[in-house]
Amino acid sequence: MRLLIVEDEKRLALSLAKGLTAEGYAVDVVHDGVDGLHRATEGTYDLVILDIMLPGMNGYRVCSTLRAAGNDVPILMLTAKDGEYDEAEGLDTGADDYLTKPFSYVVLVARVKALLRRRAAAPSPVHRIGDLRIDTAARRVVREGGAADGGGTEIALTAKEFAVLEQLVLRTGQVVSKAEILEHVWDFAYEGDPNIVEVYVSTLRRKLGAPLIKTVRGAGYRLEAPR
Repeated sequence: MRLLIVEDEKRLALSLAKGLTAEGYAVDVVHDGVDGLHRATEGTYDLVILDIMLPGMNGYRVCSTLRAAGNDVPILMLTAKDGEYDEAEGLDTGADDYLTKPFSYVVLVARVKALLRRRAAAPSPVHRIGDLRIDTAARRVVREGGAADGGGTEIALTAKEFAVLEQLVLRTGQVVSKAEILEHVWDFAYEGDPNIVEVYVSTLRRKLGAPLIKTVRGAGYRLEAPR
C-alpha cells in the first residue's frame, strides 16, 4: 500500500517514512501543503498522514479541498495543537482520525493500520484465483484444500512480495506495467534497478506454483485466473 506524508518537520517526516517503509508500505514525503495537495490529487494513495501547521496551505485547507473534489482517501491529521476545538475542526474538514504531537510511533502505526482496515472492509478483501485465497486486508495467501483439516496451506510471502501480488490481484485480467508496480510498491522517487520487479514476479511464480502471472511483452504483467 502507498502512503503520503505531508509534514514540514523534515526529521520527523523522514523518521516516519523510514519506519513505515520497514512496515512494508511505499511512502512518499512532501514538506508543504501546496505540494501535498498536488501529490494527493495526482497520485493514487491508500492513506495520507497530514500535518495541520504547514507552509503554503495548512492541513485543514488541504483536507477540505480534497473532500470537496470527491477524494475519499483516508486522512490521519497530525498537529502540535491540543484541545477539543482543534480536533473537532480537523474532523469537520473531513479527516478520518487525529493525533496530537508528541505521539507514540506505535500508536501512529496502529492508527494507520486501523484506517487501512476500515477502508479495505468496504469491498471484499478476499480474492480467489484458482485454488488460491488472497486476503488483502490480512495480507495472507492460502492454497485451499492443501491441509489435512481442509483449511488450506498458507504461502509465506514477504511484505514486498505480497505488495507486488496485490497490485496484480486488484487488476486481475488487466495489464499492469512495471512502472505502475514500481510506483505503488516502492515509491515515487525510487532510483534503483527497475528489473527488481522481474525478480519479485519470478519469486511469486515459484512460490505460487502455477503460471498465473503472464508476461505481456513490452507492456507488463497480467494475472489470469485458471479456467
